[in-house]
Amino acid sequence: MFAIIAPGQGSQTPGMLAGWLRDPECAAAVRQWSEASGCDLAHLGTKASAAEIARTENTQPLLVAQGLLAHGALTGVLPEGAAVVAGHSVGELTAAVYAGVLEPADAVRLAAVRGRAMAEACALTPTSMAAVVGGDEREVLAHLAGIGIDAATYNGPGQIVAAGESGRIGQLLAEPPRGTTVRELPVAGAFHTPYMEQARQVFADAAAATPFASPRQTLLSNSDGAAVTSPDEIRRRLVEQVVRPVRWDLCMESLAAAAPRAVFSLPPARTLAGILKRRYPELDVVSLNTPRDVAKAAVRSGTGRTEPARAGV
Repeated sequence: MFAIIAPGQGSQTPGMLAGWLRDPECAAAVRQWSEASGCDLAHLGTKASAAEIARTENTQPLLVAQGLLAHGALTGVLPEGAAVVAGHSVGELTAAVYAGVLEPADAVRLAAVRGRAMAEACALTPTSMAAVVGGDEREVLAHLAGIGIDAATYNGPGQIVAAGESGRIGQLLAEPPRGTTVRELPVAGAFHTPYMEQARQVFADAAAATPFASPRQTLLSNSDGAAVTSPDEIRRRLVEQVVRPVRWDLCMESLAAAAPRAVFSLPPARTLAGILKRRYPELDVVSLNTPRDVAKAAVRSGTGRTEPARAGV
């Protein structure tokens, strides 16, 4: 048994699709997904600047598209059988494809709807996010609550992302909790908080019109790290995730408890792979960033197959 993890916003880099698009089937898939999502993914993934791809409406479909290209490659080299899959924030859409819940084009389209809606919600109120590293979790949470800030993401022990009105994030930077380091993040607003309610409503309508199937693999939820089997419940949790905290810490607990032979971190892999390795050093975590990395997956999986990247569409 193996595991797959898919990243969320913040891990994008310029030119991130270039290596994948050399494969004709991958390029064809990206054209299809661009049409479905209303985004020029080939441009965003090859020629766009760091500032352009950092825009929420561009980042989210781009990340899901790259994850799905790697997903197609892995399908050719990993053994058939049980798998555990999880995605961080928008990466849950990527994970849902691997689990058999969503079709690839639907996942990219939903990511585009989600990204545009969240960008529009960010424009309503000046908000921001900050990484809070270190300290005692209970003290950190009490400090955040005391200045009216939400804990939006739990990335593991000593790694919480706070979110709220920009002025209050400024107060957090000036008065960090005891024993912590606080760094403001270059994001458009307070994701995974009630400030995203308008985006949740828009995304809910899009998700309601999209077919969801029963998962063929174990799909872990950002809500609590639990495996979810009902298509309707998966849809509901994906929608609510827009305004609720990401409990990646609990997803990692479930991954570790499953004791997979290897964990394959979809691109861009560095951030999630690093978090998981630090928390559970006993796990074999394989980072996949380019088509060349597929060979590493074949070695770790034990199949020995090294078929070229395919888009899985």
